[in-house]
Amino acid sequence: QVQLVESGGGLVQAGGSLRLSCTASGRTFSGYVMGWFRQAPGKEREFVATLEWSVGRSYYGDAVKGRFTLSRDNTKNTGYLQMNSLKPEDTAVYYCAVGSVYAINPRLYNYWGQGTQVTVSS
Repeated sequence: QVQLVESGGGLVQAGGSLRLSCTASGRTFSGYVMGWFRQAPGKEREFVATLEWSVGRSYYGDAVKGRFTLSRDNTKNTGYLQMNSLKPEDTAVYYCAVGSVYAINPRLYNYWGQGTQVTVSS
């Protein structure tokens, strides 16, 4: 069983930055895909970014491309989502997920963290 724990959310002003972390226990990320999704109140869960852990291949949603960056630390079994130039519309609960398929569809991810709130004030 894989357990994911996110951290790093908070309140930030527009234009600011936050770095979210996702730490896995129960197995390593190696050979799997780490995805990030977000969900704002009243909206569907939205794809943010995904990282094919072993090869480092990443893909970003259009809304965050050029502002958000994925990285990983194998020694800590932790992935990171660096979020720069934040906008009020980035406000949401951010979820880390693990799956076997390099995909943007949340249904293809098997394990999910509890989520961390990101609030961007204008």
